[in-house]
Amino acid sequence: MRTHPVKHVIYCLFTLALTACGNEQINSQQGKVAGKSTDTKKLSQTESTSKFKEGTDYTIFERVRVLDRVGFQQPAEAFSLLLPKGWKNDGEVIWIGPNSGCDGTNQRFSASSPDGKFSFEMYPYTLWSWTSNEQLRQFQQSNGGGSQYCSYGEPMDAEQYLKYVFVPNELGNPKVGEVKPNPDVVRIMAEKNSEGRAELMNYGMADVQFHQTAVNAKLSWPGNKKGIALCGVSIIESIIPNNYTGTYDKSITTVAAQRVVFKYDAADEAQAEKLISVIMSSYRTNPDWKSQVDQFWKMVRQRKQVVHLGKLKMMDERTRQIGEAAIAAGNQRLKDMDTQMRTWESTQKSQDRMHTNFIKTIREVENYRDATGKIELASGYEHAWSRSDGSSFIMTNNPNFDPAAVFLDNRWKEMRKVD
Repeated sequence: MRTHPVKHVIYCLFTLALTACGNEQINSQQGKVAGKSTDTKKLSQTESTSKFKEGTDYTIFERVRVLDRVGFQQPAEAFSLLLPKGWKNDGEVIWIGPNSGCDGTNQRFSASSPDGKFSFEMYPYTLWSWTSNEQLRQFQQSNGGGSQYCSYGEPMDAEQYLKYVFVPNELGNPKVGEVKPNPDVVRIMAEKNSEGRAELMNYGMADVQFHQTAVNAKLSWPGNKKGIALCGVSIIESIIPNNYTGTYDKSITTVAAQRVVFKYDAADEAQAEKLISVIMSSYRTNPDWKSQVDQFWKMVRQRKQVVHLGKLKMMDERTRQIGEAAIAAGNQRLKDMDTQMRTWESTQKSQDRMHTNFIKTIREVENYRDATGKIELASGYEHAWSRSDGSSFIMTNNPNFDPAAVFLDNRWKEMRKVD
């Protein structure tokens, strides 16, 4: 049976859009802050730490790493970010198999403070399509939309999607306050989208145009709860030859690739801005994982007969070791190996820099340097300390706070600001 050309192109858009955007408890490696084991040193530590209050005088951030437990023969690290010490967190990588109607790799992540004052959530990507071909449009609408991540509907920009879809349907319909466009994020989105244009053209499209929008918005719920919402949307317009009629059809795919919400008590707004800045700017994607995932979905788009997800094979030893290191926190040898391999966590690729640019309208970021290299952390703190393991950082505005003395751990070194 011959596949309708418009339907095939929309299928390719689904997989490309989800892949380009990229309830099991997360295993994480966290740099533990601890004193020495002797009773004398424990007493000294108690006396020292009593002068400073965690969360007020200083904040400890620890890197949490999220594993892909589906796509590979063994769990492989997908992405990581910094969270304040003691926060609960949960996340996963979601695979939607080939020929499922919404093929691609998705992800979600959530975290909250022990006292419930702060919560952070990265929602999965979602996309919806529209076509000028009335027959195909009626067919799509009558079939219900495929999955919770893919549906059918007319295109809308980031602000429209935030106000009329995201806020009322998924956030409990809070009041939307100030909404600011984010041109820095739009620029990064345009760079990413241009990478997929050539591939889309190879699938028989006469023309492809991208339209990107991104906004930051202030939200407020009843009960003195407030929030910051970050939203980025890409609209992909494609002109497709219709071989049956000799005319052209327009296909439009809209992708809400970034949907992030940070909630906080109204009295803690200044602290909330600092926390979301650190969390967002610390987001890092494992480049080895991303490379293999992108390669897999490109193969699927090229070979539409692939019908089973199966298990991806590790393509190189380094990726295998990263996956092992992420789940073997108790093994010192692997922990040492893990530290040596994590140079990618101190730098940002284009897909990660979008997270930093989202919060630049809220608060700038600073470049710091430790033994592992240059690291971007949020401004708003005068001093940053590191154990040079890529996993543990302390941010403070107290010039008298010295974690090496407070925790009796000489591995803590103050980081210096650099350009």
